[in-house]
Amino acid sequence: MTTSHPPAFTLTVDVQPTALVIRVGGDLDHETCDELMRAVDQNLPGPGAGFPELRLDFAGLDGIDSMGLSTLLMIRRRTDAAGMSLHLDRRPRALDRLLEITGTLEHLTAPRDGHGGERSPGTG
Repeated sequence: MTTSHPPAFTLTVDVQPTALVIRVGGDLDHETCDELMRAVDQNLPGPGAGFPELRLDFAGLDGIDSMGLSTLLMIRRRTDAAGMSLHLDRRPRALDRLLEITGTLEHLTAPRDGHGGERSPGTG
């Protein structure tokens, strides 16, 4: 009998001049979401300081559960409070499908309006 092992969860933090980039690999779930939240909290600047955007790169994402989604929603609140834009880059189809089913795709991907809120995609 063979047993399968879940893919290793990886995070890579890259501080660039105009963005904080965090690359996520493996499963973002109830066992790993705290690690992503810690990486964001440790690197997120205060309001008006630092880089203008957080880019989460999901090219290496294998799966996501409801806790992973909850973590993305919490990250959106934190980036809004810090005056930063949030970008979910290179989303696999499974992530897009989860965001579509839960009605959170537009909320998580809408650009900031500059006043702490969000605009509808495609406006201005």
